[in-house]
Amino acid sequence: MLRLAGARLLDERDLSEVLAVLAADPVASCMVAARVEVAGLDPWRLGGEVWAYDHRALRGGGRVDALCFAGPNLIPLRGDAAALRGFADRARRRGRMCSSLVGPSEQVLGLWEELSRDWGPAREVRPVQPLMALGGAPSVAPDPLVRPVRPDELDRYLPAAVSMFIEEVGVDPCAEDGGASYRARVAELIAGGRAFARFEGGDVVYKAEIGAMSARVGQIQGVWVRPDRRGCGIGTAGTAAVADRLVRGLGRTASLYVNSYNEVAQAAYRRIGFVQVGEYATVLF
Repeated sequence: MLRLAGARLLDERDLSEVLAVLAADPVASCMVAARVEVAGLDPWRLGGEVWAYDHRALRGGGRVDALCFAGPNLIPLRGDAAALRGFADRARRRGRMCSSLVGPSEQVLGLWEELSRDWGPAREVRPVQPLMALGGAPSVAPDPLVRPVRPDELDRYLPAAVSMFIEEVGVDPCAEDGGASYRARVAELIAGGRAFARFEGGDVVYKAEIGAMSARVGQIQGVWVRPDRRGCGIGTAGTAAVADRLVRGLGRTASLYVNSYNEVAQAAYRRIGFVQVGEYATVLF
């Protein structure tokens, strides 16, 4: 077991304990659980590392008191101030390899406080993002025209996905490599049946994706309505359709997180039946 400043790299021998921690808060941990349930804790297969912070080896009867995933995103899921200092030290020595910090707001903001001097300034900090969940049928009738995107529709879907990304994240996902990586990611979501859209005249007027899906929860992301169609209920009914697919079609709790300043979206999600179950924060680089 590797040790560095109190933060430990976990391996397959710790899997059962990690799964128990993730199961204790399945909505908040969905992004990490979706990876660990499929790939285990081997960094090569996982596409990242899972760190713990405690004073005893789990194999010797210890317990995970703090947990952090370090991959494309740095996701601290649990930990007090001492644990966050340990995670920050390991992240600092490893070097920034992530595009954002995201997860429960207390842990994200605490970790950023430790890292900001070395990794800052951030491009943007979103300190309050309500984490919402829906465990039953939506209260709004799902839009029957929202359906999974077919692989042959990638080129029609991609411009809407790019527009959403620029609007939501503030950067062009096609800027670095001509969009090859982003196109591949979107194609992967489509192939997995996790990209949804309403087409009108061959154009996308509504889109959303199931970005992460664990055994118990699916996290909806990338909700977007074409600007000229906003304000007429397409987004509410469309998101109800995606949530319904998760809850009644796939047997998962539907979840999402939303910026605190986006009051229109929050109101729409509440109409669908989503309730706030926690709070996320995001630090964007």
